[in-house]
Amino acid sequence: MKRAFITGVTGQDGSYLAELLLEKGYDVHGLVRRSSSFNRGRIDPIWETHPQAADHFHLHYGDMTDGVSLVNLIREIQPDEVYNLAAQSHVKVSFEMPEYTASADGIGTIRLLEAIRTGAPEARFYQASTSEMFGATPPPQDEHTVFYPRSPYGAAKLYAHWATVNYREAYDLYAVSGILFNHESPRRGETFVTRKITHAVAQIKLGRLDRLTLGNLDAVRDWGYAKEYVEGMWCMLQQDEPSTYVLGTGVGTTVRDFCRIAFEHAGLDWQEFVDYDERYERPTEVDALIADPSKARDVLGWTATTDAEQLARLMVDADLAALSGS
Repeated sequence: MKRAFITGVTGQDGSYLAELLLEKGYDVHGLVRRSSSFNRGRIDPIWETHPQAADHFHLHYGDMTDGVSLVNLIREIQPDEVYNLAAQSHVKVSFEMPEYTASADGIGTIRLLEAIRTGAPEARFYQASTSEMFGATPPPQDEHTVFYPRSPYGAAKLYAHWATVNYREAYDLYAVSGILFNHESPRRGETFVTRKITHAVAQIKLGRLDRLTLGNLDAVRDWGYAKEYVEGMWCMLQQDEPSTYVLGTGVGTTVRDFCRIAFEHAGLDWQEFVDYDERYERPTEVDALIADPSKARDVLGWTATTDAEQLARLMVDADLAALSGS
């Protein structure tokens, strides 16, 4: 039985990945930050829906800003695979908390890589990189595109990306960097624009909200379904040699169009309910992120099958069901 360690297990990607690995027969260990309130809503259902979870899904307290906890856990668990999904992942918030973002997302990756290097050097490591590293570089973006991050989040992730490459080359670690473009789901946090939109649509449809306020409606993103993307993560660690891969749909959609599709799916005209507020704009905007996922298709056999329109409808349906109790 393979043993996997997932940082960020309580997040969107972490919960989907934990489910996937349990289905594949893994013993799954997840990192959880200590908090005065539980934040495990995304992973609580795992114990109900996966019979093997009782014996093979384990949670451990720790933090990406605490190297000692990471060293101890890696030595104790001795994982075959490590998936680093933990991050302060909200781009706008990274401008308000740049130092914490750098510590958790950038230096945190070094802490984890060092823990693996000294405690479990045979483990295969996956680093969750991001399309935000490309920033101002025009699309389409692939594994050879020049990086130009436009936020503390993008810069911190770029540091982590190059650290991953360096540890692969310097210490011969099996270290993979997955540059994932925007991937969403009903488990996405409500402060992220896609879920903010679909959750508001459901509330407006049910008469619980009057207006939705957004920032830059012209931003273009390559949106896919997170549940599919974690399969790509797993595929990367099954290859003979470690490398860097871009995952995306290859299709760009504006925030405006995602908004329109979501409202239309609920039988509403988005222009009647949406307001603009410049406070939601970033200090430096990223105009367009669109993947060229050719390498993932050719090497991994991975292709995104859910496009932005399908995703918006899926998320609206899930929010409507959750809010109406059905």
